[in-house]
Amino acid sequence: MNKLIAFSFLAGILWPANSLGQTLSPSEKNSIETVLNQYTSGFSTGRIRVDSIKAPEDRLDIYASTNFSYISFDDAKYTEIITQLNTVIPDTYSGRSVRVITGGVDIRDLIPRHLRSKNDKPAVFTHLNSVPIVRNMSRPYVPTKGLLGRHIALWQSHGLYFEPGRQRWQWQRGRMFQTVEDKYTQQYVLPFLIPMLENAGAYVMTPRERDANPYEVIVDNDGGLASSPYKETIGDRPWTNGNGPGFAYKQKEYKDFDNPFRDGTYRMALTTTNSNRVSTIKWSPKIEVSRPYAVYVSYHSLPNSAIEAVYTVTHKDGTTRFHVNQQMGGGTWIYLGTFDFEKGTQGCVTLSNYSKQKGTVVTADAVRFGGGMGNIARATDGDSIAYNGKTDRKIGRIARNAYQPRLTYPYLTSGYPRYLEGARYYMQWAGIPDSVYSPSKGIDDYRDDYKNRGLWVNYLLGGTMAWPEGKGLRIPIDLSFAFHSDAGTVYGDSIIGTLGIYMVNRYDGKFADGSSRQINHDLCDMVQSQIVNDIRALYEPKWTRRGMWNQAYFEAWTPRVPAMLLELLSHENFADMRYGADPRFQFSVSRSIYKAMLRFLADNYGREYVVQPLPVKDFSARFVKNSKVELAWQPVADPLEPTAEAERYIVYTRIGDGDWDNGRLTKKPLFTTTIENDKVVSFKVCALNKGGESFPSEILSVGRASSATDKPILIVNGFDRISAPDDFRSADDEQAGFLADDDNGVPYKEMISYTGRMKEFRRAIPWTDDDASGYGDSQSNYERIVVKGNTFDYPALHGAAILKAGHSFVSAGRDAAVAQNMLNADTYSAVDLILGKNKQTKMGRIGAVQGLGFKTFGPALQDAITRYCKSGGRILVSGSYVGTDLWQNPIVKADPNDMAFAKNILKYQWRNDKATTEGEIMTVVSPLTDEPLLMEYYNRPNEQSYVVESPDAIDPADPCAYTALRYPENNKSAAVVFGGNETDPWRSVVLAFPFEAIKSGAHRDVLMQKILQYLLR
Repeated sequence: MNKLIAFSFLAGILWPANSLGQTLSPSEKNSIETVLNQYTSGFSTGRIRVDSIKAPEDRLDIYASTNFSYISFDDAKYTEIITQLNTVIPDTYSGRSVRVITGGVDIRDLIPRHLRSKNDKPAVFTHLNSVPIVRNMSRPYVPTKGLLGRHIALWQSHGLYFEPGRQRWQWQRGRMFQTVEDKYTQQYVLPFLIPMLENAGAYVMTPRERDANPYEVIVDNDGGLASSPYKETIGDRPWTNGNGPGFAYKQKEYKDFDNPFRDGTYRMALTTTNSNRVSTIKWSPKIEVSRPYAVYVSYHSLPNSAIEAVYTVTHKDGTTRFHVNQQMGGGTWIYLGTFDFEKGTQGCVTLSNYSKQKGTVVTADAVRFGGGMGNIARATDGDSIAYNGKTDRKIGRIARNAYQPRLTYPYLTSGYPRYLEGARYYMQWAGIPDSVYSPSKGIDDYRDDYKNRGLWVNYLLGGTMAWPEGKGLRIPIDLSFAFHSDAGTVYGDSIIGTLGIYMVNRYDGKFADGSSRQINHDLCDMVQSQIVNDIRALYEPKWTRRGMWNQAYFEAWTPRVPAMLLELLSHENFADMRYGADPRFQFSVSRSIYKAMLRFLADNYGREYVVQPLPVKDFSARFVKNSKVELAWQPVADPLEPTAEAERYIVYTRIGDGDWDNGRLTKKPLFTTTIENDKVVSFKVCALNKGGESFPSEILSVGRASSATDKPILIVNGFDRISAPDDFRSADDEQAGFLADDDNGVPYKEMISYTGRMKEFRRAIPWTDDDASGYGDSQSNYERIVVKGNTFDYPALHGAAILKAGHSFVSAGRDAAVAQNMLNADTYSAVDLILGKNKQTKMGRIGAVQGLGFKTFGPALQDAITRYCKSGGRILVSGSYVGTDLWQNPIVKADPNDMAFAKNILKYQWRNDKATTEGEIMTVVSPLTDEPLLMEYYNRPNEQSYVVESPDAIDPADPCAYTALRYPENNKSAAVVFGGNETDPWRSVVLAFPFEAIKSGAHRDVLMQKILQYLLR
């Protein structure tokens, strides 16, 4: 009691009475809470409550529950809140200034910096301007209002790890909805987000392998397992061994803390300013499989290293030159780019010691091509009982008892491509210190993998302004971003939605320069706001915005630069994944993140920004006078971003199956060029502005046959579908899921997130283990491969067969062909319409924002085909859903006009969907041919072509039409040919499967030749 009296006495002396916590009546508290809760619309916060109030001197502080900090504030909203609060606070406090505190922060301090006036912007962490670590000197533009000179560290979720408690490699999450989080977020980061940031000029680093290519070639001066040719030439300055260790490839597997970057030597040479007397090193990989390969270089950083070491990558049909700032990044793999390489040793990387700077040095070590297979081997200690790192709280091993024998476990590699493994393993292969990649000192890979990513960021930036005293690679990282998906499931159309996590109160709440880590909140708010606002505008108005948590997640607090962790959606919730499995959604979310990062860094550095344009549309490639080719297209306005206007364009060219050139600039959406005869020449176009380069257009091709005497053939690319798999939901909502066997969707170019088909559709089945994930549980038979999608490159494949048959061809996108009236019998001898897997397709919840897209024959196309045929045209149509989409599409009512078009113009009718599963087609005696031909098409997910799961069966719809091909599995009709009749003077061939999905190039050539012979009789 005496102690209590003494404390009360001291409190009365030290704090005035009006500074103590005050109380509110229930009605007063309710009035204030009512005001605060008015501002939660659009945010999933739960009810905002008033925890307490304090009234020091002339101020009233209202302490609201932490969930009020989940709101996105701006000046207008802040002013309105304070104004309204002044009308409801008790008269006792009238006239006082009012503050609202939530999560320990005044809500005024939660207004992001970019929304404040110039005089109100707090100081923020930035790096001094420096030469970027890598610059592409062959790029024909400089994104002056993009992310030029910025360095970004980001990563995608988890990855395979070795679990000693089970003596196996396993995913860190369960397989659900045909993916697993360890793979799922890669589908955003690798094909979309990183290219967007790079197109804006940023250099992006990731602690996981970024190349899905399972093949890898190392070329190194130390030889060993790096057996490809390595060659040095000497000019003014010789190459010598540097002081200290370098990379050597001495073993197929790396165990424990083996570090390949300490097993060998590196080379060095003083630079020369005489371009005629340079010394060079040439790394020539022995490529076993022709395909794209990521190219990584390594070197040693010295105080006098050159800031513009000149690397030249010689790849398939081209060269690309880079400048590398060797004063940073030494002793690890530094990514240059991804290029096509032919089988053999034609490709190479060359380094020169030329420099405009005197007194500098160039260093050289191994060069790596391709992502490769995992080569880090792990083992369980057989002399103890290993705990399960994911489920056991206690870290460490348990001693054996008398009934538990000592076992000798082998070292195991994952057996998976390296890009699927967790960051811990890539870091070891990349020479990162084991103190960074294994904080547990080899005991717990599971915890290491989420703890080491932030440490990796700090190692990259060690020695910069962000951590001057730190040891590291001196790369000026500007921000750190962790991309995850979350857990949680509910019935119906309810969406779990998007959560952002950041941390302010570490490192004393300050960065190394003394600026506040509150900017982490701003980054989180900007990214989350941009994502949610864009999703609601484009796809789903009911998308849930969850909290912004200021919590101590390792990936959010460890980096010494602005950082956040994103939980985009719940990979366990079907309503989320109906959107999340769609490539259109993945593109838009990635663009949202890129835009938020762009705005964030532009504001921090006090620069103007411009958002890179969207891809162009209405692309066409046709012959014009003087044996030239004219390319035309139109820019696309971005309704969400006024700065994303195209100012110029880059036209890329590819000859045959070669690689793309470095592009040519043009100011207008029109480009004329010449081509060689008897070669397939392909083009793609990217829009350009001061913010960077757009994603590419579809790829169009042309070919001029020197022996051709007739008019060219027009290829119309009508296959533009990218989408999530088909799905269903039972009437009672007890079952729902993806229908991979019916239609597994169409990835954008390729899908790296697929594990296998969904197998558990009952919502009531709970998760019990990652090996038994309950509702959504999915197979694993495809998780090692990259599944091909829509490459938008099929005019080249069709055109190659047409050219081989002796005919010239041009091509156009469907919309351009229709708008420009290109279906013209006076100009083209025949039309080849590619429909692929196009069919009417939804996005997520039907009717949310987007209508149905990707119809096989829209009204304008039907009209164009009808006019063309009635003028005596000749047309080939191929696609999986030429019948079902018009007769039996389950998500739309059939239109009698559509069916009449198919019957009366193209002379076929629907017979059945899902007509075959075996992937075979054969010719039968018909006016097309009487020669037998058995062909296969891609009917399973694979790495060569998009999969055709459910081709149609179609029958003739005219007495003069005939079945020309059948499915051997059941003899259903797979193609219909029509040669004209007394009233209909046209010819048509309709394939109920995609021509480009035929596996054999020789079979495609034969079939195309027979089709053209038939059409052009």
